Amino acid sequence: MKKDKIFLVAELSANHNQNKQLALDTIKAAKDSGANAVKLQTYTPDCLTLDSDLEDFKIKGTLWNGKKFYELYKEAMTPWEWHKELFEYAQELGLVCFSSPFSKEGVDFLESLGNPIYKIASFEMVDLELIAYIAQLNKPMVLSKGIATQEEIKDALCACGANQNITLLQCTSAYPATLESANLSLIPKLRQDFNVKVGLSDHTLGITAPIVAASLGATMIEKHFILDRSLGGVDSAFSLEPSEFAQMAQAVREVESLLGTPTYELSAESKKGRAFMRSLYVVQDVKKGSVLTRDCVRSIRPGYGLAPKRITEVLGKKAKHDLKRGNPLREGDWE
Repeated sequence: MKKDKIFLVAELSANHNQNKQLALDTIKAAKDSGANAVKLQTYTPDCLTLDSDLEDFKIKGTLWNGKKFYELYKEAMTPWEWHKELFEYAQELGLVCFSSPFSKEGVDFLESLGNPIYKIASFEMVDLELIAYIAQLNKPMVLSKGIATQEEIKDALCACGANQNITLLQCTSAYPATLESANLSLIPKLRQDFNVKVGLSDHTLGITAPIVAASLGATMIEKHFILDRSLGGVDSAFSLEPSEFAQMAQAVREVESLLGTPTYELSAESKKGRAFMRSLYVVQDVKKGSVLTRDCVRSIRPGYGLAPKRITEVLGKKAKHDLKRGNPLREGDWE
């Protein structure tokens, strides 16, 4: 079976609505929908912010307008006591399970569970101490560009030190993000500028962006995943349902097949097509010793004779033996 090239990640995020069975059911649906991995988020509200009523700590102008940061993260967090069971269940299904930690304590906790990959969330790209702490574990790291500037990306990659197993994801940190803001043309530029694997963490609606990202060389695509948007929750509006994720997965795999591997080696289908090429054929009977002219040798279809470019090499030469009309011209037919 062909190994998938593009790593498809179903982001659980807050789509469990604080119901562990719903989280488990969502992981199973992700597997059935074609995901390679499921990703969690490992934090408590206190890892991220203060429980404060001051204006700075209130969210403005987004899907969660007016809500306090602390309230949002309390509602969205995945309880740490669930993690072990979620990891084990995903692994039983054949899924990779990994997480985004938001503190050193979260990293230590995930290490106790054998977390195989570490994701740096968009808004943590400037937390260089956290990045360096993870990098020294020498495990694969995924960094989401999000709001980071070019200089901040450089700083984050520098903080990774000797850890070179990095995937950098183009990401628009808006929830949901518009198609116009996706800026997918940055994907090949990120690969060129930073010499790392690249991908997409997508918050747009639908599956168009992942398909385009696949065509631009993404090696990882991450989408928020929910059993049913009618369940509600803080991330429901920009999450894919199972049927949508399955459509995306199929389309991405088709893009992989279409792209293939850069090579001038002909496919089996193309090799068959060479029968329709022109080649040199004998178009009228020629007696041994007769001079080969354009009247008796022509470039026609099919392509089983000598290459047409050799016509000047052949013309004016004498037939080495009798040549029959309809036979391809071969090496040794003239002298």
